[in-house]
Amino acid sequence: MSKTFVLVHGSCHAGWTWRPVAEHLRDQGHRVYMPTLPGLGTHDERADVHLSDMVDYLVDYVVERDLTDIVLVAHSWGGFPLSGASVRLASRISRLVYWSAFVPHTGETLIGLCPPAFGEMFRASAAASSDNSVLFTYEVFCAAFLQDASEETQRILYPLLERHPFNTLNESLDLDEWERLQLPSTYVLSKDDLALPPGELWWAPRFPDRLHGAPLIYTPGSHEAMFTQPGPLANAFIQAADA
Repeated sequence: MSKTFVLVHGSCHAGWTWRPVAEHLRDQGHRVYMPTLPGLGTHDERADVHLSDMVDYLVDYVVERDLTDIVLVAHSWGGFPLSGASVRLASRISRLVYWSAFVPHTGETLIGLCPPAFGEMFRASAAASSDNSVLFTYEVFCAAFLQDASEETQRILYPLLERHPFNTLNESLDLDEWERLQLPSTYVLSKDDLALPPGELWWAPRFPDRLHGAPLIYTPGSHEAMFTQPGPLANAFIQAADA
C-alpha cells in the first residue's frame, strides 16, 4: 500500500541528502517529500534562525501541500522539529519515525543531550563563524558519522554539508502536549552509528525508551546510512510505517 513519507533531515544537512533513500521509496510506489529547513539552504541567513522557526516551517510545509496520513521521519537533530511539529500536525500523521534521532523532552536542548565535548565543539564553531552557525570538523564527520564509507566518498560529501544555525542546537521546546498525545511511533537505529558514543549516552535504549514501548528496528550502516545503505534504510522506514 502506497504511503506518504515526509523526511526531515539532521543538522548540517538539507533535503537533498535524502535523495538515495527517496529513490528506493519511490521505486516501491511511495510518495516522498524532502523539505530543507530554514537556515540550511546554501544561501540562507542563519544568525537569527531559531528552533521555533524550524517547527513553524515544517508545519506550514505539510499544511500548504495538504498532506495527510503521513509518515513523518526524522534523522538525528531532526527529532527536535519533528516532535514540535507533530503536536500541530497530529491529525495528519499516521506514524512518527525517529531514525538515529534525538527524542527530546520539554526543556531539553541538543547540546544538553550530547557529551560535553560536543557542546564545546559547537560553541567554538559558532564563535569562529560570521553568522552564529556551526559545522562538524572533517575528522569528526569521517570518524563518527560516515566511518563506513571510503575516503573518496567522505571527501566528496563533507564539502556539501551546510553550516547549521547554532540557536537551534541550544534551544528547547515545550513538548508536554507531545508527551500527552503519544502518537504512534517507531524508532529505527543504524547498528554502527557512532555519532553518539557507545554506552549510556548512545541512542538506544535511551531514546527508544521515551516512545513508550514503540517498536525498535535496526538497520545496517552508520549515522549517514542514507548514503552508504539507502536501500536497507528505505526498507526499514517502510517496515516502521507498518509497525
